[in-house]
Amino acid sequence: MNLTPTLRHLTALALLAGLCNNAFAWDQAKAVEEGIKAISAGKDPIPGPRSCFWARGPASADPYINIAYPDAATFYWAAVFTIPEGAKLSLEGQYPHSRYMSLISYDEAGRPLESVADYLIKPKEGAINPFLTGADRTGSARSYSLNVIDAKPDPKQKTGMNLVGESRDSLHAPKYGKGPGQQTVLYRIYAADRGQDETGGVGLPTPVLTLADGKVLKGAEACPALRTRQPLQLDSAAMAVPMEKYQALLNAAAKRGPAAPATNPPTWYQQLDREALYAIYTGEPLKVDARRSEGGFYPNLDNQYIRTILNRKLGKVFVVRGKAPTTPKTLAGESKMGEGDLRYWSFCSNQGFANTRVNDCVQDENIPVGPDGYYTIVVSRAEDRPRNATPQCGVAWLPMADDGDGAGDADVTVLQLRHMLGTGQFQHAVQNVGKPGDEAKDMGEYYPRGRYLSTSAFETALPCLIEQR
Repeated sequence: MNLTPTLRHLTALALLAGLCNNAFAWDQAKAVEEGIKAISAGKDPIPGPRSCFWARGPASADPYINIAYPDAATFYWAAVFTIPEGAKLSLEGQYPHSRYMSLISYDEAGRPLESVADYLIKPKEGAINPFLTGADRTGSARSYSLNVIDAKPDPKQKTGMNLVGESRDSLHAPKYGKGPGQQTVLYRIYAADRGQDETGGVGLPTPVLTLADGKVLKGAEACPALRTRQPLQLDSAAMAVPMEKYQALLNAAAKRGPAAPATNPPTWYQQLDREALYAIYTGEPLKVDARRSEGGFYPNLDNQYIRTILNRKLGKVFVVRGKAPTTPKTLAGESKMGEGDLRYWSFCSNQGFANTRVNDCVQDENIPVGPDGYYTIVVSRAEDRPRNATPQCGVAWLPMADDGDGAGDADVTVLQLRHMLGTGQFQHAVQNVGKPGDEAKDMGEYYPRGRYLSTSAFETALPCLIEQR
């Protein structure tokens, strides 16, 4: 292959990324070849919009940048920058046509610091915030501006619940690391309306930098002053558990049983700090005061999560049932913002913690719910999928990857439930779970209960009684 020096350099980088980052399930050599063709044609080899400020992303399911367990209905972008001494930064944008949007700051370990969700952001004069209950979701006047402050947020600030009646005009993103310091903000969009692009039809927020001397730089002009191309100063475990640590955890779990840490029936764990994540494998007792959503990997403070480890040694088909919380309907471009128990919820099938790749997700509006208010979800490899595991039969299906955890154990899958922005009236949200071990008691009917079956057993147990017309 005769390549220019630039293409040879890019090829080396792509191959190095493939060796160092095990977050991709597709053929790496093919991906490199396709990337080279795209670069030769003057195209970016990674799909999705970006800007010089929002240069990293979008992260989502394949074929996007699939890392740090993104929800498959989500797109998020990372901005890494440094506000110059004496300068002020604001982000100007438009509320997207979507279920949810937020801007969240992080530290060097990938731990969230502050979230400013859509409904909290003050609209500009003459504009409306379409994320408020009852608001017009289709209006064209949807502009906002949010200040980015180099300071720590209030440590007592509530997270994960809908803070009805509050509003904010700033996001705290303190510097970390060496030299002049680095700041990180992630911009997320969940469940864009059908027919909209990754940005929900409004593009990405624009940085506006006011320097100490009063000069204003906007958009691409601001990027050099903000040093948006600087190298990342991140802890090596921020986006994934290091491979050697993950293998040590697998070895610890193997001493507890051939399928450990998977159990039958499944054990669900809250996402707490990193030590709590490791304890799933080691069996060490969890600290009752462990902080939530600090275990990685760039979690969303407006979500709370429970997860379980699945293992095909216990059965090729896993079935989970629970009562479905209510949420606003938005995918069809509804004109008014509705309300519900939660803003959003989903189940995601993921690979292991050294990979942090999502296989796929099913979200609230795409999950069949029966007359009794309950859902049924099947998780299996494609080859083991029951023939009646279809929406037409009232069943949602999620895939297990053929290579399992993506790090050596082909039988392992991580299943995760997200609950976003629960209301004070909904007491069964993951956000309201007390100490570890109280998940089933506190979530009640909304707690996901599962079991392993064979493909034939599921087909027999749940006949698809589609009405004949």
